[in-house]
Amino acid sequence: MRVAAIDQGTTSTRVLVANTNGNIEIACAVTHQQNHPHAGWVEHDPEELLANIRHCLKAAGQVDAIGLDNQGESCLAWDARTGAAVSPVIVWQDNRTADAVARLKDSGAETLTLARAGLPLDAYFSASKLAWIINNIPAAKTALEAGHLRLGTTDAFFLDRLAGHFATDVTTASRTSLMNLETGQWDAELCELFGVPIACLPGIRPTVCNYGSIDGVPVTAAVVDQQAALFGHGCRKPGDAKITFGTGAFALAVTGEEITRAPEKGLLPTVAWSIGGRMTYAVDGGVYDAGSAIEWARRIGLVSDLTADLDWFDMPAAIERGVVFVPALSGLACPHWDRTAASLFLGMSAATTKEDLRQAMLEGIALSAADVVGAMNAHVPIGRSIAIDGGLARSKYFAQFLADMIGRDVLATDFDERTAFGTASLAALGAGVVLPEPKTVPITFSPRIGDSTAIRQRFSEAVSRCRGWRDLG
Repeated sequence: MRVAAIDQGTTSTRVLVANTNGNIEIACAVTHQQNHPHAGWVEHDPEELLANIRHCLKAAGQVDAIGLDNQGESCLAWDARTGAAVSPVIVWQDNRTADAVARLKDSGAETLTLARAGLPLDAYFSASKLAWIINNIPAAKTALEAGHLRLGTTDAFFLDRLAGHFATDVTTASRTSLMNLETGQWDAELCELFGVPIACLPGIRPTVCNYGSIDGVPVTAAVVDQQAALFGHGCRKPGDAKITFGTGAFALAVTGEEITRAPEKGLLPTVAWSIGGRMTYAVDGGVYDAGSAIEWARRIGLVSDLTADLDWFDMPAAIERGVVFVPALSGLACPHWDRTAASLFLGMSAATTKEDLRQAMLEGIALSAADVVGAMNAHVPIGRSIAIDGGLARSKYFAQFLADMIGRDVLATDFDERTAFGTASLAALGAGVVLPEPKTVPITFSPRIGDSTAIRQRFSEAVSRCRGWRDLG
């Protein structure tokens, strides 16, 4: 059996093809345009994403089942009659609704979102973005008044257009701030709070489920990309954890049947997956800027060769030499949730080199991830090792520094496609088979220092200096 997993991410769309003989390959990968019409706005073209999915599926060849993973909180509106998008995709990083969210928070509405959705009030989640579309895009207002507006995350748009099913999965719905985390259904009070018509939202289904078919091939699973990576790393029991370093850095740990709530630490309860009528939960902590910070450094010439410039540094840690970087290009997520924070380099002198700054960038991203792991471990005891994947996982210096900061083994491999493999594994389950684990070369980075407290405290001081810098009014 051959399974195709569409990994529709923030910067690219790719398709992994896996079969029950253990063969795995990326058959196609296509990047798409990132649009920034205003400061803090991030958009994608829905039709471009759809065309890239079609292109990837064609490149996959003959397959027996399809799985789809998506960006999570990114969302849009479209016309139920024609399927045509009436808005751009508003990407999870987008911050245009920060002022509206702040007004809701001032009114005390966060009590409801935390109780029902398990999520704080933040522009990161889909609900305020969907409300913005209704309130600001005339075509969306017109479609709503005429009774044929559809609202949803990107997966619902893709499934509607490609498979004829207006549906989303429960992991994706759990990232909107509109779903009741305990019931797994849309919550009428949350929808009313944000001004999102519940009738315009897709049906919520289990992760492994019938999502229709594309050109006769059944779609048997749909899932958020980060939950797909968690599954792809083999995390199944409470305490199993992974960190994916993509555009952002996203740490998830399985909590099993328990919903773990720790809003004071910036941790988010979420649905890991729903299989066979059983809901499995996880706790999530994110860093807005990881790979996006490196991409920014590349654009301005600070980094030219991603491998040569970032793989290893022979000098002592930059932060121990007084140079620190806080990755807050989009603000701070867990455990701070502060959109007013701004990135900074601190401690530079006339002797500071590009290499120092590159080293400080890797350390700042690792230290931000370590803050998330520390917050998680206080509520969900994390195992003695954490699996990592994504572009930054290829840097030996980064992986080693991360291990030093979290005091745990960091497990990396030469196989980077954990998100797509997780999606393929879920789709295979939907088709009644189990995919074998990929053949990989494991690489373990063990802590070399006994206590990272002083370094982490110094980073915390730098973080405190970057907060409140942006005026979101």
